[in-house]
Amino acid sequence: MTSVIGIDVGGTKVAVTPLGPKGMGEHRQQPTALDSSEALIDQFVSLVGEAAAGEPYEAVGIGVPSIVRFETGEIAASTNVPLKGVQLRAVLGERLGVPVFVDNDATVAALAEAHDEDLKLVSRNLVMITVGTGIGGGVVIDGRIFRGGSGGAGEVGMTLIGLATDPDLPAAGGHFPQPGSLEALSSGHALDRFSAAVAAEHPDSALGRLAASGKPVLGADAVAACRDGDADAAAAVSRWAHALGVGIANAINTFDPDEVVIGGGGAAAGELLLDSAADFAAGYVHPGLQGRASVRLARWGATAGVLGAALLAVHELERQPS
Repeated sequence: MTSVIGIDVGGTKVAVTPLGPKGMGEHRQQPTALDSSEALIDQFVSLVGEAAAGEPYEAVGIGVPSIVRFETGEIAASTNVPLKGVQLRAVLGERLGVPVFVDNDATVAALAEAHDEDLKLVSRNLVMITVGTGIGGGVVIDGRIFRGGSGGAGEVGMTLIGLATDPDLPAAGGHFPQPGSLEALSSGHALDRFSAAVAAEHPDSALGRLAASGKPVLGADAVAACRDGDADAAAAVSRWAHALGVGIANAINTFDPDEVVIGGGGAAAGELLLDSAADFAAGYVHPGLQGRASVRLARWGATAGVLGAALLAVHELERQPS
């Protein structure tokens, strides 16, 4: 395998890993430099140098929480990191002296999830839904990333799963996430809201007692209480999982994938989230598609983004004319 370096950029950390014939190398990460785009690019260059450790590499792949114009590497819109408007492919390529390939972070994570532990492509058609503070997504079709016409495909969090269609419904304007969207109803923030509501409605429940102590009630508290058998917390988790299930059904009905993969921080809820969401989704899948796609948790966990970024570089180098 070609020697490359992958970078996974998030709002709190930047991770870098080399990938070569012997597999993944040492994983490095630092808190994200958020002061300016220049400071963040300097951080990328520094971390790549550390990861290379003096050894040659042929390209760099980078996943960012942004909408990317893939052919040029321009960051069209960015979440939580100061990269909007930056021609990242050109700027970073000039600094590093090798080809740089830039894509959305959830998209490259989907590419990683299409590969098994031996880095063999095992799922040619896959949709990944990342459940975190928000909802991200990526689509792999016939073994390749699907980007759409401008690079923004896979934004499954913006799909609408609970929007009323009353004739008097006002225009939503530019606020995101939109009410009724998958992100508004199944993100980590959504579970926080559901959990706080349960605490207020049921003061004698585990979540109610937590609120009475003066502590904030968060989604992680609901998951923990649910595991301890608290029925009221289970109701909050179930509502969250059912919303995700509608998103899963939409992904299956739209793309007919081999797999739908659930990743991100929300995947830490494990089977509490997965089983309920998958069961709920099954009731909304077209009869002709029922039972074909599997729904599973991400196999690569926190390393999916950085591995996917490295695999992006490998795939794109293979496509370059010799």
